[in-house]
Amino acid sequence: MTKSDKKNKDQSLQEDKDLSKENEKEQIPEKEESIEDKLKKAEDKLLRTMAEMENQRRRFEKERQEAFEFGGFNFAKESLSLLDNIERATTSFKNDERLKNNKDFEKIIEGIEVVKKDLISIFKKNGIEVIECVNKKFDPNFHQAMLEVVDSSKEPGTVVQEIQKGYLMKNRLLRPSLVGVTKKNDKKSEK
Repeated sequence: MTKSDKKNKDQSLQEDKDLSKENEKEQIPEKEESIEDKLKKAEDKLLRTMAEMENQRRRFEKERQEAFEFGGFNFAKESLSLLDNIERATTSFKNDERLKNNKDFEKIIEGIEVVKKDLISIFKKNGIEVIECVNKKFDPNFHQAMLEVVDSSKEPGTVVQEIQKGYLMKNRLLRPSLVGVTKKNDKKSEK
C-alpha cells in the first residue's frame, strides 16, 4: 500500500467514525424525544382516564340521587287513582237523592273527606302537588287538551275546563291535566 492509499483509507475511516458519531448524536435525541412522546401520551391517557372516572362517578351520584328522590314515582302515579276515586265517590253520593235522605249521610261524607285530606297530606309530604290550570294559558308540558270550547270572552288557548287534575312530583310531571281549551270563533264554519 502506498502512502496515498493509506491516507485515503485513514480518511475514509475517519469519515466513517465522524458519520457514526453524528448518527449516534442524532439517534440519542430521537430516543429522548420518543421517550418524551411516550411520557406525554401516557400522561394524556392517564388524565383522560381520570376525567372519565370522575364523570362516571358524578353520573352514578346523580342517578343514585334521582333514584332516591323519584324511586316512588310509579307508586305515586298509581296512587293518584285513589284520590280520583274518592272524589268521584263523594260527588256520586252528593248527587244521589236516596243517600241524601239517609240520617248518616253527613257522617259518611265526613269520613270520606277525612281519608281524602289524609291522602292529600301524604302527597304533599312526598312533594306531590296539583297543577293549577283553569284560566291559565295552555301548556303542552303540563296539560293534555281533550276538547276545544268556543269562547270569545277569553283569549284562544286558555284552559277553561279541567276534566282530570294533573300532578307534579318535585317539579317533574306525574300526570298531565286533562283540559278543555278555548278556540277562536270561526265564522266560516258557522255558515
